Amino acid sequence: MPKQIHVVVSDRVQEELASYTRKTGKTISESINYALISLFEGLEEKERPQGKFTFIDLFAGIGGMRLAYEAAGGQCVYSNEWNKYSQQTYFANFGEQPDGDITKVDENTIPDHDILVAGFPCQPFSIAGVSKKNSLGRATGFKDKTQGTLFFDVCRILKAKRPKAFMLENVKNLKSHDKGRTFKVIMESLDELDYQVFTAVLDGQAFVPQHRERILIVGFDRKRYGSDIDFSFDVRPATPKPVMADILEKEVPDKYTLSDRLWAYLQNYAAKHRAAGHGFGYGIAPRDGVARTLSARYYKDGSEILIAQEGRNPRRLTPRECARLQGFPDTFKIVVSDTQAYRQFGNSVVVPLMAAVAKLVWAKVDELEDANEHSKKLRATGDRFDQQEQAGFLQVPVCQ
Repeated sequence: MPKQIHVVVSDRVQEELASYTRKTGKTISESINYALISLFEGLEEKERPQGKFTFIDLFAGIGGMRLAYEAAGGQCVYSNEWNKYSQQTYFANFGEQPDGDITKVDENTIPDHDILVAGFPCQPFSIAGVSKKNSLGRATGFKDKTQGTLFFDVCRILKAKRPKAFMLENVKNLKSHDKGRTFKVIMESLDELDYQVFTAVLDGQAFVPQHRERILIVGFDRKRYGSDIDFSFDVRPATPKPVMADILEKEVPDKYTLSDRLWAYLQNYAAKHRAAGHGFGYGIAPRDGVARTLSARYYKDGSEILIAQEGRNPRRLTPRECARLQGFPDTFKIVVSDTQAYRQFGNSVVVPLMAAVAKLVWAKVDELEDANEHSKKLRATGDRFDQQEQAGFLQVPVCQ
């Protein structure tokens, strides 16, 4: 929880702080926190663990994708997340303060990297007045179609830094959003940037006891590897299959048990919708099965995933149980309020599933790099042969 300290500053510092807060919209407390974290990061050169490859973590949240790509052998060289509470959790666990508003970041200042990773938000895409023919006919066509959306920021970074590959994550409904037009714009934009793109909808219950379908979009640089690229989302489920009992804490404080009033409301709400022929209502998670999808609204009433208790009202999951439900290790630090923790884990990813895909992505990049090196050696050998032949070093016997 945040602590209060009394700080005395000079008139000049106070004036500069006031000016900075007006420009950025940050509070004085947020500004001081950010400045101090930057100071601590600069005091000593942290020894970054060297990885097999480098990646950047965009729309990073609390670092679920970072954990996944580090598990695959990667080294994170840049992160970006605008939410101040998520930044707190990220800093507590990785010792780094993510960059802020991505729309204000100069893409050319981002470090070079092998793989771009982003769980970008799905904002409305406006394609009014931009025909597919005109858009595809210009090098910057994607900008016309995605300007004003956060996906555009992914595109401009891909264009400027040209990573070998990328992996994007979003909700399953991205494919049907706006009658499929949003997804069409995304795929056309990535194709214009000259990446070979593959997509799949994967369910997290292969690795955690939660039904959580997400779409993954993976791409490989055609300028570097050509278009003859194949890729499969061939992930192997965890064995034995995880169940809810695996993630439950043994001792749970009473505050997570639903009040009589809330429990009565949830039961009446469910009964009303059953009578109307709808399936809406609370969900009691089976201890030997899987839960519904954990959402960012879980902090409101916990209704989508409740745990039955003998002789008592059901209870919510604890923040630690939510972390486990998403595959976060118990060493992951939870440094915010329960409300913020529920939002953070509800917005995050199933870490072991993402790690499984990350390993496939890097394996494919590694394979493509090896093929490139082999082609270069063959070309070099052929060039030497031609040079020797032209110089008269190769004597071809002539039969008399």
